[in-house]
Amino acid sequence: MAEGANGPTTPEADKVLHEKGIVLVPDILANSGGVAASYFEWVQNLTREHWTLEEVNRKLEYKLVKAFSDIYNAAKKEESDIRTAALMLGVGRVGEAIKTLGLWP
Repeated sequence: MAEGANGPTTPEADKVLHEKGIVLVPDILANSGGVAASYFEWVQNLTREHWTLEEVNRKLEYKLVKAFSDIYNAAKKEESDIRTAALMLGVGRVGEAIKTLGLWP
């Protein structure tokens, strides 16, 4: 299952789906393709490049498959649902970037 809107599943429903072993791709991941494609467009504009549709689709598929794999593996490792794993990874990556770049106040 995949969410097609922002926040359509209640926490209670998340729990039920997880307990029944139903994998739910949360909105944060299911809706990320458009954001990634916009990023690719931005990169092309910055570098004055033009990628073919095939190149964009290949890059997009790689990013989305890797994101799902990372999240799914984190969910298994932490014994959590996919949404919680996605949030854990996202917050962790932002925290690591702040630490690495020294952007804390």
